[in-house]
Amino acid sequence: MAVPIIDFSKLEGEERAETLAQIANGCEEWGFFQLVNHGIPVELLERVKKVCSECYRLRAEGFKGSKPVHLLNKLVEEEGEAADAKRLDDVDWEDVFLLQDDNEWPSNPPEFMETMKEYREELRKLAEKVMEVMDENLGFKKGSIKSAFSGNGEHHPFFGTKVSHYPPCPRLDLVNGLRAHTDAGGVILLFQDDQVGGLQILKDGQWIDVQPVANAIVINTGDQIEVLSNGRYKSVWHRVLTTNDGNRRSIASFYNPSLKATIAPGTNKDDSATALYPKYVFGDYMDVYVNQKFSPKEPRFEAVKAL
Repeated sequence: MAVPIIDFSKLEGEERAETLAQIANGCEEWGFFQLVNHGIPVELLERVKKVCSECYRLRAEGFKGSKPVHLLNKLVEEEGEAADAKRLDDVDWEDVFLLQDDNEWPSNPPEFMETMKEYREELRKLAEKVMEVMDENLGFKKGSIKSAFSGNGEHHPFFGTKVSHYPPCPRLDLVNGLRAHTDAGGVILLFQDDQVGGLQILKDGQWIDVQPVANAIVINTGDQIEVLSNGRYKSVWHRVLTTNDGNRRSIASFYNPSLKATIAPGTNKDDSATALYPKYVFGDYMDVYVNQKFSPKEPRFEAVKAL
């Protein structure tokens, strides 16, 4: 069983209907799919890999003094003294920083900022194309999801990029790369390492690898797409395993609603279904999510319903 790989360029040709169906299947049955021939130049992707790897190299020494390393070293020291030594279930073996339009970015390597600005603009456009495909497959008016995320144009949707590295870990049995969770927001676009695996999704009760594919962009749907689709598209549990023989690069971009946007199940002209999710302001959902990210998602919707 493998996560679907979809040729996005075929949307423009005779195989459009088939490609739309493949994306619908990816959203409905998987919650994850990989896009190839997505229009982002390979030359740009190569530059992104280069600057992010170099940026991590400059940060690697700092990770050695980080909380995850400190806690793991402490646990290993205590392991011989206790027969029931526990895993580190509340930390992630991850070096991470966030890129937004209005925060401070790394200044080294010198070409990092220019490359990542160019990349983020390409990813933003791709996210909006993917959302338009979702609109079409769900029977929504074109631009409906984007409009919902912007509060009908009154606010700017959030677009952030999380640059992560998962360094080699000496004890795979004691710590996770990234704990299992669903994503809070809308459409997530991941440029993952094409050499070092570790990303897994939960499907039908089994953890399945998201296989590395060179120059693919992995798409997954967050909790807000689940709500807007009234449960037709589900946000999916995923995690990253630690490895001991490689440094995994992961660049995830999030196209999310504005914190002021109101989110509710969408409708189309043929839809008379009962709304399965509450109507709420996304910022209120995030207030709940930050404390429940690694817990079952259904209580999040109940909590925000009660606000």
